[in-house]
Amino acid sequence: MKLVRFGQPGSEKPGIIDAQGAIRDLSGVVPDIGGAVLEAASLDRLRKLDLSTLPTAAAGVRLGACVGGARNFYAVGLNYVDHAKETNSPIPKEPILFNKATSCIVGPNDDVMIPKGSVKTDWEVELCVVIGKRARYVPEAEALSYVAGYCVCNDVSEREYQMERGGQWMKGKGCETFGPIGPWLVTADEIKDVQNLSMFLDVNGERVQKGSTSTMIFGVAHVIHYMSQFMVLEPGDLITTGTPPGVGAGFKPPRFLKAGDRMRVGIEGLGEQTQNVVAWR
Repeated sequence: MKLVRFGQPGSEKPGIIDAQGAIRDLSGVVPDIGGAVLEAASLDRLRKLDLSTLPTAAAGVRLGACVGGARNFYAVGLNYVDHAKETNSPIPKEPILFNKATSCIVGPNDDVMIPKGSVKTDWEVELCVVIGKRARYVPEAEALSYVAGYCVCNDVSEREYQMERGGQWMKGKGCETFGPIGPWLVTADEIKDVQNLSMFLDVNGERVQKGSTSTMIFGVAHVIHYMSQFMVLEPGDLITTGTPPGVGAGFKPPRFLKAGDRMRVGIEGLGEQTQNVVAWR
């Protein structure tokens, strides 16, 4: 299934993509796409629906973030060898974890704002994992059974805030609009091999990132297993899992986003996003 949220910011409705690619309105069935709705029993119920009986959303309607009401937005840093090398960072021996503020979450095609005073706003295409079952001390062999689905994430990052402002990566990771997710949540059963998905990011039509989830240092199953040793993961929690090489900070000289730029972001089987970069407002 492809699950979506559609409508104006703050008033999104839950939806599902039918066989013809239209959005069907699920607001008479579930309150939102998030939390307990992402548990296995609830997803099974949605699979059994006759989508032809559901209202169709208006053509061209805005897509919101594909998961609503996320309590936690976790992230894994330096999880691709070539990305670690391009940033002159050591290869991590264990997953590097940090938080993105849930207030940074926006729709897949919403504008990305350059923070006030920023000079080093950067891009990162990432696979985002959506948790579907409460996870505590999960064996790695069972970890993927805790996944509701996957989506595209652009882990927008301000490198000066992240690296030069006294530590704590989250300073540069949780700024307003720095977490576009979607266009839709693809349920885990639709993804044959999550560790073999191609991914890309274009800036102004130039392909700057091209990679595959096959080159992750720590795969999705290990990340979930590892995180569950330190914290409880709940349905609807998001984990964005790192980026391949090609970020702006890795160019020589570095290249960063400016107002007027346009990003296109995609992962095989999970769809694409497009964001215009605008000045802080």
